[in-house]
Amino acid sequence: MKVYGVTGWKNAGKTGLMERLVAEITARGFSVSTVKHAHHAADVDQPGTDSFRHREAGASEVLLASGKRIAMMQELRGAPEPPLSDLLARLAPVDLVLIEGFKREAHPKVEAYRVAAGNPLIAAENETVRAVASDTELNFDRPVFDLDDTAAIAGFILQEVGL
Repeated sequence: MKVYGVTGWKNAGKTGLMERLVAEITARGFSVSTVKHAHHAADVDQPGTDSFRHREAGASEVLLASGKRIAMMQELRGAPEPPLSDLLARLAPVDLVLIEGFKREAHPKVEAYRVAAGNPLIAAENETVRAVASDTELNFDRPVFDLDDTAAIAGFILQEVGL
């Protein structure tokens, strides 16, 4: 599987860019999966559901399956967060995995950058950032795309991974 990331600080436009890239790349005929990093105790389950009750009772893993989707919830219960490579190994094969976050991992990335967020460019200190998608013009040593030019960003990523 090919892997490419979207990184950036909070409120830089990562999630919107990810959403648009998934739509654009799948419309071009490629299969795409995503991995999203969260810095908080994200929970996709709701109190009161059967699966939530299973986890609360102490289950290490709960697999929720229906005719429409499957969800796997795993409680770390104090164990360290698994590395990205372990998470990727759990995915079914696809043409491309887009990764949101994980800015310190070694995979290639495009940085979402909004000047109003007031943060420095991650790319200035991180060579794994291969391009910047920005809402302002930048004079930089790597490609800079308009943050809203999804087709151009998708084309760049697909070229980078050889698809």
